Amino acid sequence: MASRHGRAYRGFFRLLESVGVKDARARWERKSPFLQRAVPPLAIAAVVLVLVLPFRTPDPAAIVFLAIVYALYIMPPRWRKWALPATVLTIAVLYPFLVQQLDYQRFLFEIPIFNTFPTIDTMAVMAIYAMMAVGLNIVVGYAGLLDLGYVAFYALGAYTAAWLASPHASQFHINGKPIDLNIGGVGVTEGLGGIHISIWIVLLAAAIVTAVGGILIGLPTLRLRGDYLAIVTLGFGEIIAEVAKNGDSITLGFNLTGGPPGINPLDPPGWGTWLADHLGLPANYLEKSGQYVNFVTLVYWSGLVLLLLTIFCSLRMRDSRLGRAWIAIREDEVAAAAMGIPLMRTKTWAYASGAFFGGVAGAWFGSFKQGVFPDDFYFQISIFILCMVILGGMGNVWGVVAGAAFLTYLNQEGLSSVSTWFNDKVLPCDPNTADPAKVISGGCVNAPLVSFGIYGLIIVLVMLFRPEGLIPERRRKLEFETGVHDEPLMDLRHAPES
Repeated sequence: MASRHGRAYRGFFRLLESVGVKDARARWERKSPFLQRAVPPLAIAAVVLVLVLPFRTPDPAAIVFLAIVYALYIMPPRWRKWALPATVLTIAVLYPFLVQQLDYQRFLFEIPIFNTFPTIDTMAVMAIYAMMAVGLNIVVGYAGLLDLGYVAFYALGAYTAAWLASPHASQFHINGKPIDLNIGGVGVTEGLGGIHISIWIVLLAAAIVTAVGGILIGLPTLRLRGDYLAIVTLGFGEIIAEVAKNGDSITLGFNLTGGPPGINPLDPPGWGTWLADHLGLPANYLEKSGQYVNFVTLVYWSGLVLLLLTIFCSLRMRDSRLGRAWIAIREDEVAAAAMGIPLMRTKTWAYASGAFFGGVAGAWFGSFKQGVFPDDFYFQISIFILCMVILGGMGNVWGVVAGAAFLTYLNQEGLSSVSTWFNDKVLPCDPNTADPAKVISGGCVNAPLVSFGIYGLIIVLVMLFRPEGLIPERRRKLEFETGVHDEPLMDLRHAPES
């Protein structure tokens, strides 16, 4: 055990021997590895309970949660490999029932500083951003291509959904009549006009359109490397954002994107009447308004399924021949080319694959919001998603999902909760006297106004103290721990002569 060599480990046994327990360390190290792993957390928990009980009654929900974590911790690694994702998936599926119960404290405990767990709306957005982060991880984490314009794929997917699931296309005429096409559209009023296709077909169409867009964007840029590639992709992202903002009839002569007002309303997600009658699936998500299962819950569950499919495809691609080629290019592009890997084709596949999942996320987000607006596709979104990949651990799908969930929660609710806690517990102030447009006003702190500065600080701290990410990929972790570069020239200059 690595902890045997730690100061705390040695100091604990010296303390025991000083109070008369002879050969404590030797006797402990003769115990089975299972006991050596299982007993310390229980001992720490007992000490914490003794210290906390006089001041506060432990929350039963928190004890149940810690018991689950402890069971996973002491489980053999070959079992934990499957038990951990199964447990997380089970909690994710049941989450709407836990968070919407009337007796809230029966199921969920209070989080220190952040106070409450995420709402279902936030969880739905988490699933969408996690999809985008996993898609960007293919480009950045697998292939090592720094992409600062990933928001372009997000926008292409969203506007594809807007064209194929809204009345927007009714501005065009065929044989003197406005376009009116309905193929499985949900919640479409008779005679509304436009194109209305089932959201599930729209998701596939958005993915294909965005993948083609990824190829078109990638082909002229993939001969570049490093900073030059990042600058060019940033430029493409800004071009798409400007087209979204100015693509109305005033600029182009026809209304492509709706301009600043965007395109709305989009058709709501749903499975249609036929599948509802034969399989019991919800025909129209908007019509569900129950206490536990409603529109947002169904969007969250569907987004969770899409995220699982994205993770599955990403893992399969990583372990495929193409994925190994991506990793080879990331490690050493010159060596990969010398080994016969076609650089342009392999890089293009990385861009197309990442764009594919970005398009799905964009289309689903547009359907969730019931509209597509150009303000959703500014440059900071690309940086935000890149921060998720870096924070979680580039190349590791599970780390990227964790990083996306954490930063999305901070962006949606977390920073506001931290501000409330700080203004209530640390430096009490009257929020009624504070100016909401200022970061510090009337003694109150408004952290969401400097959210991107906080995210930047988080990334700086990660780069300083854990540059491989919170949950690093095994290969990258070894690179950071052992190093893969040649010995520096300055070190060779002072080496003793043989």
